[in-house]
Amino acid sequence: MLQDRLGLSERRACRIVGQHRSTHRREPLRAGDDAALRARLREISGERPRWGYRRAHALLLEDGWELNRKRVQRLWREEGLRVPRRRRKRQRLGDSTVPAKRLRAERPDHVWALDYQFDVTADGRILKALHVVDEFTSEALAMECQRRIDADATVDVLDRIVAARGHSPQFLRCDNGPELTANALKDWCRFSHTGSAYIEPGSPWENAFVESFNARVRDELLSVEVFSCLTEAQVLVEAWRQDYNEHHPHSALGMLAPARFARAWREDPKTPDRSPRALRPRASQRRRTRQPRTASTRKSPIWSPTPSRRLPGLRFTPTPTTDSQSRWTDERGPAIASNAHKALKISQSHWGAKCA
Repeated sequence: MLQDRLGLSERRACRIVGQHRSTHRREPLRAGDDAALRARLREISGERPRWGYRRAHALLLEDGWELNRKRVQRLWREEGLRVPRRRRKRQRLGDSTVPAKRLRAERPDHVWALDYQFDVTADGRILKALHVVDEFTSEALAMECQRRIDADATVDVLDRIVAARGHSPQFLRCDNGPELTANALKDWCRFSHTGSAYIEPGSPWENAFVESFNARVRDELLSVEVFSCLTEAQVLVEAWRQDYNEHHPHSALGMLAPARFARAWREDPKTPDRSPRALRPRASQRRRTRQPRTASTRKSPIWSPTPSRRLPGLRFTPTPTTDSQSRWTDERGPAIASNAHKALKISQSHWGAKCA
């Protein structure tokens, strides 16, 4: 470097860095098996990406190589081989036919939302529940409770709902869980001509309807009941689902139960939305009885004093009255009378100057 950049001689450059000229002139001798050893190290690194040079050295000794650890370490670094940083596990994401955040239910059986919820029985064993909710009517279409529910069991629940209702939904909204991104559910959606809307990973608010339903189930059922066995849990969960659909007033449905709202919508499908205003009777259906207005029923106008004229330059500021100001004295009189007297003088002077 000193010779190339500063143009120094070899003798002077070696004197500056403190190195003998014979050392500088000596050419490195490479072993005859150096190229094969480097190729073998690259091969080990490709096969075992989480291995370092120590394990590579042990593997080379088993293969019959005669070398020490320091040589393996030097070649490992020269080849640029290193253990990569740990990365997060790759998550399988579902393929959406429509963006989940732009999808909104417009009629019954338009969008069904799926999600799982967990609880335990009295003996500590896990309970897994599958919830299927109609986003438009807020009906709980199914609450399947088992010890384990995989993708095939999820498809069986959807088949039972479709057989009971007579048709499949237009879209399914769900998260990217392993049961919901499996090929079994994808095949069911393809054969039943149902679109899929997968939410973004870590964004449960995009599946708000079923998440709100899960919170209601947790608050009213799972946090209250202690299930002694699986059969008891299934009976209580199904009883709660029927009671929820028939007798649970929903604020988004005009305080109607979900099943009652669904029947009302099917009778009158012209209802534009789910708001309470849309569920009220129309103006043509309401009977209004007006009473004739007579002299006794007319409302007399309420008398209100005319506002006082404000004079320019005059501001009335309320003066806090204390005990000393409320007492009459021979020298100055009450504080209110003093303020009124000052205001009268200001108004007289103003109107007198204006008239002149």
